Amino acid sequence: MMGSPSASSSSSISAGAVSSPTTLSRYENQKRRDWNTFGQYLRNHRPPLSLCRCSGAHVLEFLRYLDQFGKTKVHTQLCPFYGHPNPPAPCPCPLRQAWGSLDALIGRLRAAYEENGGKPEANPFGARAVRLYLREVRDSQAKARGISYEKKKRKRPTPPPQQAALPPTG
Repeated sequence: MMGSPSASSSSSISAGAVSSPTTLSRYENQKRRDWNTFGQYLRNHRPPLSLCRCSGAHVLEFLRYLDQFGKTKVHTQLCPFYGHPNPPAPCPCPLRQAWGSLDALIGRLRAAYEENGGKPEANPFGARAVRLYLREVRDSQAKARGISYEKKKRKRPTPPPQQAALPPTG
């Protein structure tokens, strides 16, 4: 069931209704909203798309569509503030979705796809084109802000020190 409204999503609850025993986490609520938004996008697509026919290219189209609602200023290469982390004045550069927001969104949609019956090997949110697009957005936004993106190194747990075997005394 993809994004169909349910009685539980109604904003008003009747006086005799009992609230759900489990409250969804913020992550689960956001994942459900994102899934519903993507479902709406598929229904509004011309021609309308079914989830099983959705590809990585459609996911990229969705991400580009979302850019119009972004709040992150991304300087173009022609902007005098390109490469400046803290520009001194306003400029006409476009607002975009931040890379971190897109990355988190794709993670939630990837999980929601499988929770809604999609096969992991056919998950359009895990497509190579989507990963490459996210990497491109990350790198271009970092350059536009003058901040190089450094991949965080995983901290490996240090193994407990080994006690050296002592020869028997005696």
